[in-house]
Order: sequence, then C-alpha cells, then structure tokens
Amino acid sequence: MVDDKSKLKPPVPRFSPTNELDTYSFNNEGIQVQIRIISYASDFVPHYEISVRGLSEGTKLVLNTLRGELITDVKLDITEIMDPKKRGEVRAKFEVKANSLLSKHFPTLSDADKAVLTAYLIQNSLGLGELEVPMHDEQLEELVLNSSADPVWVYHKKYGWCKTNIQIKSEEAIYDYAAMIGRRIGKQINILNPLMDAHLSTGDRVNATLFPVSAFGNTITIRKFSKNPWTIPYLIELNCINANVSALIWLCIQNEMSLLVSGGTASGKTSFLNAISCFMPANQRIVSIEDTRELTLPTFLQWVPMTTRESNAEGKGEITMLDLLVNALRQRPDRMIVGEVRKQREAEILFEAMHTGHSVYATIHADNASETISRLTNPPINMQKSVLDSLSGVVVQYRHRRLNIRRTLEFAEIQKGGDVNVLHRWDIKSDRINEVGKMTSLASTLSLYAGLTQKEIDADVADKAKVLTWMVKKGYKDVNSVGRVVSRYYMNPEEIISLATKGGSFATEG
Repeated sequence: MVDDKSKLKPPVPRFSPTNELDTYSFNNEGIQVQIRIISYASDFVPHYEISVRGLSEGTKLVLNTLRGELITDVKLDITEIMDPKKRGEVRAKFEVKANSLLSKHFPTLSDADKAVLTAYLIQNSLGLGELEVPMHDEQLEELVLNSSADPVWVYHKKYGWCKTNIQIKSEEAIYDYAAMIGRRIGKQINILNPLMDAHLSTGDRVNATLFPVSAFGNTITIRKFSKNPWTIPYLIELNCINANVSALIWLCIQNEMSLLVSGGTASGKTSFLNAISCFMPANQRIVSIEDTRELTLPTFLQWVPMTTRESNAEGKGEITMLDLLVNALRQRPDRMIVGEVRKQREAEILFEAMHTGHSVYATIHADNASETISRLTNPPINMQKSVLDSLSGVVVQYRHRRLNIRRTLEFAEIQKGGDVNVLHRWDIKSDRINEVGKMTSLASTLSLYAGLTQKEIDADVADKAKVLTWMVKKGYKDVNSVGRVVSRYYMNPEEIISLATKGGSFATEG
C-alpha cells in the first residue's frame, strides 16, 4: 500500500550541489540571462545552469502557441531568410508583429516585460529556440547535442565541458534544427545525406549527423564564432604568449616575412592568425581565403575576404580553396591570409606566392615546428623541402586539455634547406616561454632586406614589446584599437613608443 503522505514529499534531486564555481549574467538581445556553474558531488563534470527572468514554463507554453501564429502572419520570401544582409529587416518585421500579438493577448503587460517576451518569440521563430541562450554567451566555445537522451553540453572557456539544464525533447527536434540550419544556406540533411557541414549567418560553424550513422542518435556540433576575436594584447594578458615573442612576430610581419601558424585541433590556430593580422599595415591590400568566414580584421584595412563554396545538388557551382588562391593572385594583394592548407596543389600555389614576393600567412595541422615541416614534405601535401625556405617562421599553438589552457608552444625560424631552428619554447613547469635558440636565418633576412644589425633587431623587438605591454595595461585589446595603435606606430613610431614609456593614453576610436 502506498502512503499518501509520500505525495507531499519534494522530489529528491538527481545530484546534490557541493560547490557553486561561478555565477554571472549577460544580456541576450533584451533577455536577461543568469548563469550558474555548479559542481555536484555525484557527477564528474560541472553543470552549466541557465535561468531567464520572467520566463516560467507556463509563459513559455503560451508563447510557443503564439509563435505559430507569428510565423504564419509574417510573410517572408526564402531569399530573405537566406540572405544575411537582410537579417535586420527580417527581424524588424517579426518585431512589429510580435508586439502586436502580445498587446492583443496581454493588454496589461508592461513595456519592459513585453520587450523580453518579444525577444523570446523572435529567437524561437528565427533562431535556434532553446539553444539561442547559450549561443549568446561569449564564455562558450562549443555547443553540442549528442542525442535527445543526453542534456545539451557546452565547452566553457574557463571550466571546459559542462552539462546544461537544456534537454532536447526528441530526435525529431534535433533533426528539425539541423534541417533548418541547412535550408538557410541551401544544404540538405536526410537519410541519403546523413552528414552536413554548414554555418550560421553569424559565422558559427555547424556539423550535423543523423542516426544510424551516429549510433546513439542525431547530433549537432556548433563551434561558436567569437564576436570579439583575440588580439595579441589579449593573448599576452591570458599568458598565452609573452610580449617579447609577440614583438618578434610583429617585426616579421612588418617586414613582409611569411609565417605559418600550426597546432592541433581547437588549439587556437585561426584565432592566433586573426590576432597577428592586426599587425598588417593599413596602406597594403589584404586578401583572405577561408572555408567559413572566421577572421575579423580592423575595419579600416583594405581587406577582401573570400570564402569557398560547395557544389549544389546537381554537382555544379563549387568554388574551391585552389580556385580562390589562383584568383587572389590576380587581385594584386600585398598580403594573403589562408584559413588552412590541406592539399598539395594549395601548398604549391601558396609557396609560389611567397616566391613571387607576396607575404603569406596560413594555418596547418601539426603539433610542433618539426612536425609542421614533416607535414608539408610528406603526403598528401608532399612539398619539396628545398622550397620551404621561402617561409620565414612557424608559430605553434598548443591546447593543454587537462589544465584547460592554450599556449604558444614554439616559435621557430626556417633555415636554408627547410630545416627548423626553434627560437622560443613554452615550459610547462614554469608556464613561461623561454629562449632556446639563437636567431640566424631571420637575422640574415632582416639584415639583407631591412638593413638591421642584430643589435638593432634586439632594440626594435624591445620597443615593440614595450608598446604591447602598454596596450595590455591600457586595455587596448579589441581588434580596431590594436589596429589603430599599430597603424599609428608605422606612421610615427617615436610617438607610440613615447606614450608607452610614459604610460600615456591613445585615442583608439576612429
């Protein structure tokens, strides 16, 4: 016999909280979101728990009913939905109709509450529904759905992988999310095509798979595109790299020396490539080539961003990395930035560009400087080692998963014949980057083309390191601020060095 009093007992929580690791809030397009990172005694990973002011479960049910009416009433052409340039216009149409619906159904609602509910309606109509809140958290790098049986997981910049309190109700719901993302960029995912690589209009990369290819259920993996990309002062502040090595890289870029950024998966290669791009002069033309738009350069640079395109359902219209590389050489670029080198023909064009006087910056998968050369000289890239001396240096990025940190592991110069000479290497015990080799090839190139002696190179690096340290202290860390300081330095180095020495302020606004 069941004791009726047991019905009055509160449900036993699945886990008992032991420690609140962190709490913070952010504004999600008008919705105030509270985040708690909690460690539970009975679980092995932190929990990322979301709460939204003014949105009870009952309110959400009513709003989801109104959502169907909203979508029906707002007439949109498919081209409007697919065009990222019309995102603002589409949102404005939904906002007007959403306000009208809320006024009709909730006449006594305050303007503040109406704004919150309007934002929720729009995000659930145009965006990714329940996933929209974590998508707007700048502390997250990755958002993943492993199946409807699992909670949504996120990768937090500080706490690593965390379970969320979001649970997708069914495999069909996960499929609907994937199909919607695909439709907006002209792609399909179905039983015949169960794998999809795509991107959101915000630049976030998306991978989706369907059961039974993914045995536990349908999956979606979203790698978030940083709205505030890394810059060198920011990386110095995080201890990812020090001012001296950064200054040496700056000197290389100033003197049009080509560099490769290598590292493992999610080690921060593209982010570092973006960071050093701020060192490029404003009076030169830059062409970038990527599979998905990830780079963000200062707005005042002469920059032509280009992206590849996959073929349509009939197998036509594909634009490859190679197509764009060949085309870019006809655009008279002073600098070329390439998202990632994977194939032999791409590498051949890249190194041909270096040999013909272009400064080239690209990423490649390799764990250290020696492996970078091995990767370049073995299949599938298979370059002749003698060709590599047109490359000046390799910067290696490293992600230490256990400590959840990213560091610049090595900076190496490329010697005659294609061998590497590691100049700086990170030491895990001291968490510092140490000088481990003496500069030879870089010094020779800087002497030949810039007329710099070793003493002058050292002085220049010291000046640049002083400027970078000053930028960290003054908080000049966003892309445009760093770009403006660097551009001003190229015009009048004495002015910027003087400000850095005295700790003065610089007008970083345009």
